[in-house]
Amino acid sequence: MARGDLTDEPWAVLKALLPKGMKAGRPPVRPRRQLIAGIRFRVRTGVPWRDVPVGYGPAGRISDLFRRWQRDGTWHRVLTQLQSRADAEGAITWDRNVDSTVCRAHQHAAGARKQGDLQKEPPGGVFTEPCDHGLGRSRGGFTTKLHLAVEQGQKPMSIVVTAGQRGDCRSSNPCWASPYAPSRAGPAAHPPRSSTRGQAYSNGPCREYLRRRGMRHTIPEKADSQAARLHKGSRGGRPPGFEEDRYKKRNTVERAINKLKQSRAVATRYDKRGHVFLGTVTVATAIIWLRS
Repeated sequence: MARGDLTDEPWAVLKALLPKGMKAGRPPVRPRRQLIAGIRFRVRTGVPWRDVPVGYGPAGRISDLFRRWQRDGTWHRVLTQLQSRADAEGAITWDRNVDSTVCRAHQHAAGARKQGDLQKEPPGGVFTEPCDHGLGRSRGGFTTKLHLAVEQGQKPMSIVVTAGQRGDCRSSNPCWASPYAPSRAGPAAHPPRSSTRGQAYSNGPCREYLRRRGMRHTIPEKADSQAARLHKGSRGGRPPGFEEDRYKKRNTVERAINKLKQSRAVATRYDKRGHVFLGTVTVATAIIWLRS
């Protein structure tokens, strides 16, 4: 077993969640644990698939398993089941902190076919491939952005991939309807009690969205918004509520991003397709849940 591979206890948990083989006959030459360790090596180090050490198996077999399970949603189902398992053990605190982080895209992330639906096997599988592949131009250059909703245990509950120039407020709402939400008794059985966000989410539509969902929110007011409200006098209304002690707990989302970006294939994007990069992030997130 190499450094970074799963030990016996986390593997026993993961093995019970994997799909069962349907074909009869002799067992495969390469066991799943070996191939999944190769997938984990690539996610952790960010090397090209062909540079994965031969001790994990043929590079084509490893990349094919990763791609096939991403297209049929296996990685997302595994993550959902890990969250449901933690929910059953009472290990999830249902107060979410929301933030985003920018991942620099490598030059090899460019070049995906624009008309992917013309391929023999259209990209995406059970997921919809965005037309921009989750890539864009921002002040940081060629980038992609991850929008995260994190529980108080510093573990991501939901992740949305967008282009790097996309604003935080509009892209954060899909986090609440993401398939990452535990479904042991249905996603609506455990609605988040509160949401803590930064100043990027301080606007009327974002606050109204949270009110409609019945969630308390702690969002600091921007200086220009505060000045505009005071300029209107009594017509400006009351200032939004702000709980300073609750806002101090927002560091959990920053620490979760730090854990996630310890996987170099997440910190720097090398995948051309948006759904493939989402699969890379999903594997890294599942490892965090396994080792928690």
